[in-house]
Amino acid sequence: MEEKKKKVVNTTITRNTADFSRGTENIYETVAVLTKRANQIAAEEKRELHNKIDDFKSNNDTLDEMYENREQIEIVRRYEMQPKPTLEATEEYLEGKIYYRNPMKESPEVKQAEAIDEEIKQIEG
Repeated sequence: MEEKKKKVVNTTITRNTADFSRGTENIYETVAVLTKRANQIAAEEKRELHNKIDDFKSNNDTLDEMYENREQIEIVRRYEMQPKPTLEATEEYLEGKIYYRNPMKESPEVKQAEAIDEEIKQIEG
């Protein structure tokens, strides 16, 4: 996960809005796709951070015994320095790495095939 984040610039860049409407043909639909992906990235990072911080928890902590743990602080700082999820989602979209679909735009044949697949899954599961 660290490797892909190094590619993303951690600053805001002026972008051409035409680049965002190419795939979906609608800038607002693109914003919805980017929002959903950014939320997925943020949730994943939050889960990772909590898992790493949980390693430092102890059952004996009290308010009087709170102390700074250098390793824990470094982990938090590293996560704070990472690019924002919206920047990552934008970069992924522009590189064509995000898969998305709009069920309202799909043909009836595709919808029927997906409905059949769903019925098969329900029967098997």
